[in-house]
Amino acid sequence: MVNYIWITFILIGIIYAFINGTLDNVTEAIFASANEAVTITIGLISVFVFWLGMMKIAEAVGLLRAIGFVMRPLIVRLFPDLPKNHPVIGAIVSNITANLFGLGNAATPFGIKAMQHMKQLTNGNEASRSMITFLALNTSGLTLVPTTIIAIRMQYESAYASEIIITTCIATLASTISAIVFDRIFYKLDKRN
Repeated sequence: MVNYIWITFILIGIIYAFINGTLDNVTEAIFASANEAVTITIGLISVFVFWLGMMKIAEAVGLLRAIGFVMRPLIVRLFPDLPKNHPVIGAIVSNITANLFGLGNAATPFGIKAMQHMKQLTNGNEASRSMITFLALNTSGLTLVPTTIIAIRMQYESAYASEIIITTCIATLASTISAIVFDRIFYKLDKRN
């Protein structure tokens, strides 16, 4: 359905540009935007490579295990139907840790791995309570250091690229608390029905 909506928007834009005689401007904007997208992507590769490397080092020296040990009581409370020593806990911890550092793209493989583990633990094709909670938690994305945004701001020569850290922490903390609260509310409402 979304594909049809985008195709409709694109066609309306092209037809409107053709009628107004600004098709050249649209074509120029398309190529300029494509060029800028490639430039931004290449600039972000170094940031992702650095932080993915740091995550691998953290995993190799046992830092992720230590973070997992510290986070385990919270994770066990958030995901009570998951076995306490199952590999899914490690995938959830890795996902949350990557999100804490603002690495949404690096968090994605860990999130997929966590969902695969949770799928193996469930019977049927419906999402389990843990899957729904994890999705809400992952979508809210508690972030302490918005690495990707800082990198983009640096690329555009922002004078104070890291000034968004405090506001990002506050906003993502609010979204994470809201996600957990609403997850619990809807779970209890669903249980009553």
